[in-house]
Amino acid sequence: MYPTAYSLFFGAMKISTPILYSEFRSSCAWRVRIALAMKKIKYKQVPVHLLNNGGEQHSDQYKSMNLMEQVPTLLIDDITLTQSLAILEYLEESRPDVRPLLPGDPKLRFKVRQISEIINSGIQPVQNLSVLQAIGPEKKMKWGHDYIYKGFVAIENLLKDVAGKYCVGDEITFADILLVPQVYNATRFKVNMDDFPMIKRINEVLSEVEEFKVAHYSRQPHTPEELRPIEFKEAHYSCQPDTPEELRPKSE
Repeated sequence: MYPTAYSLFFGAMKISTPILYSEFRSSCAWRVRIALAMKKIKYKQVPVHLLNNGGEQHSDQYKSMNLMEQVPTLLIDDITLTQSLAILEYLEESRPDVRPLLPGDPKLRFKVRQISEIINSGIQPVQNLSVLQAIGPEKKMKWGHDYIYKGFVAIENLLKDVAGKYCVGDEITFADILLVPQVYNATRFKVNMDDFPMIKRINEVLSEVEEFKVAHYSRQPHTPEELRPIEFKEAHYSCQPDTPEELRPKSE
């Protein structure tokens, strides 16, 4: 049974280890997994299947924690957090000294948030599962493609002025955390990433960062076996914070 948001927010139920209610391929849950890894926070995952029985996120139990019936939901510090970008803000504000994810300069902070909001408000919601279900199977690919493409045009132009190694300068920020899952969605909707060389380069650099590898959809405890690339299978068992010791690969 899921804890209720009321009991957690008001401290009636104590959670010793953070719990992330997540779907392996949800871009919003993916963002939070990256941030948790960056902040060195160990946590447990509880899968929420978005299609089983009409979607587990619509169950009364889950809705008691997340009134929008979406993933992710994070139980941490004896409160319940929803909405991925708000969760990132909370983790940054509550743990500012562990791998800061916002630059000190307010103008650069604005740029980070500007890029993040293009993804968070301008791209992801209009190609979300519930929207695509309403659009219908015949139109959903073009719909998703066109909105992602439009948003990426804007981001590519912004990156020309602020990008360094990563989206804004040479340190990983919220913008990078939101970008990687969205690039994955772009490939699902057959967006030609060669049209966006800066986004493509930054995504490739980030794909080699350990915290981004650990958070990848293919390495989650509830990722279906058929979706695990061979090179990630062993890493899946060794990298998850809640993997029992007996299931971890033994060193040679």
